[in-house]
Amino acid sequence: MDNERNIRRTVLPNGLTILTEKMDHIRSVAMGVWIRAGSRHELAEVNGISHFVEHMVFKGTKSRSAQHIAREVDAIGGNLDAFTGKETVCFNIKVLDEHVPVALDVLSDLVLNPTFASDEITRERGVILEEIKMDEDNPDYLVHEIFTQAFWKDHPLGKPILGTKETVRRFERDTLCSFYGQQFHGSNMIFSAAGNIEHDVFVEQVTRRFESLPAGESLTVTVPPKTAARIILKNKKALEQVQLCLGVPAPAIADESRYVTLVLNTILGGGMSSRLFQTVREERGLAYSIYSDLNPYSDTGSLCVYAGTSSDRAIQVVQLVMEQFRRLKSEPLPADELRRAKDQLKGNLLLSLESSMSRMSNLARQQMHFNYFFGMQEILDKVEAITEDQVMAMANHLFRPELVAVTLLGRLDGVKLTRNQLEC
Repeated sequence: MDNERNIRRTVLPNGLTILTEKMDHIRSVAMGVWIRAGSRHELAEVNGISHFVEHMVFKGTKSRSAQHIAREVDAIGGNLDAFTGKETVCFNIKVLDEHVPVALDVLSDLVLNPTFASDEITRERGVILEEIKMDEDNPDYLVHEIFTQAFWKDHPLGKPILGTKETVRRFERDTLCSFYGQQFHGSNMIFSAAGNIEHDVFVEQVTRRFESLPAGESLTVTVPPKTAARIILKNKKALEQVQLCLGVPAPAIADESRYVTLVLNTILGGGMSSRLFQTVREERGLAYSIYSDLNPYSDTGSLCVYAGTSSDRAIQVVQLVMEQFRRLKSEPLPADELRRAKDQLKGNLLLSLESSMSRMSNLARQQMHFNYFFGMQEILDKVEAITEDQVMAMANHLFRPELVAVTLLGRLDGVKLTRNQLEC
């Protein structure tokens, strides 16, 4: 598939895509089973079920107990993990190359043969309810969650990945088994691996375990969600700081302009030399933490600014963010600042692909979103080609007052914010 990165792909008759990237210079192998659906594909009444199923597959299979799984992985020094996102669920393991057969057997078993025992469901329901409470006690997480639910109002993208206390309490074995049957099938799955691995041998091992999996149909999302530019002021007197989340719609993950957006985000709030960090923290001393980040999805995305500050300074921080939006829209970008942003971005991209686990994830994501594998030089060339005019045009496209959404969370006594204060 890709000579530069030594990537190969095989698709089984049932639609399961198997990807490998051979990395001769390391001794590890990372492998992951990816489901091409996450929390945004759930019905409202079962919000959180993808995450619940992700937990439950570790609680025992037809031939292994949860303890057996843990001991077998520990015995080979492996790292077994999983996560649920808005558009994907991933089960992964990283081991030394000599332990690939055992690791592959364990990973395949928990993905293909979970038992969903009723007593384990009851126990795990309690664990996830505690996880929800823990996140609600985390103000950084909570302000993003409130912002997201309002920004993607009445759309599954706005629903919490963990679900709610109400939905989680309702999950029973029949619901889990039905959901598992709908999602865990060949055309909805990718098995990727990276490290010191031979493609043909790996394909043979995966085929033996997965060939009997039904094909099914991959899920498609048809209508991109609309965003809501709401201003939300939520009082929470227990917090010492006001948590601020401010965002605008941004391009989808495979949009042609994604590299321009990445450079823009880097300049705005993507590091210690960024404009927001230098202005708000270093020059004014108004916040300890301030940054911007991109959240791209298959058909939409957002660019968000986060800061934590005191209540008497919250509006000043909002106004400083608006000022930076205005500058990016109207002032020519200095050549040295663009140069720095490009080099920072290229460094981050290359460093992020140094481990077998990150390569394995990169393979699966490129398959899902592009059906194509970008070489390193190809990516670097795209970043290098970005011009000052493109960055300014993107700033004018993104930073429009009518699109700006803001959430403030904390002790808001006397704090007021109107649409007029979001002029940019």
